Amino acid sequence: MLQFSSFFSAPWRRAATAAGLCLLASTAWAHNPVAECKATDDTTVQCKGGFSDGSDAPGVTLDVISYDEKILVPGKLGEDSTLTFKKPQGEFYILFDAGPGHVVEIDYTEIES
Repeated sequence: MLQFSSFFSAPWRRAATAAGLCLLASTAWAHNPVAECKATDDTTVQCKGGFSDGSDAPGVTLDVISYDEKILVPGKLGEDSTLTFKKPQGEFYILFDAGPGHVVEIDYTEIES
């Protein structure tokens, strides 16, 4: 019969510790969302989204939202991971949403000229 104390003997503890360290290390390899937006002229903005590992993000949601939470420009990144839109009047922000925990917000004041 297996005793409880023998189950947690040194080899089991080492294996459990190794498994835990592998799980923690895998989170360090996770890719984070990245996005940047720039004005192409006085009335147009182009945003490009992707991930920190260099991969693109075609089809990922990128919405332009007013400060009162109204979606001004609903969008998805194109095949080239970009979205170009007419710059709205007033204050707004851009939300690149690649899923839970993978969100980038860019305020209109941060758009490169």
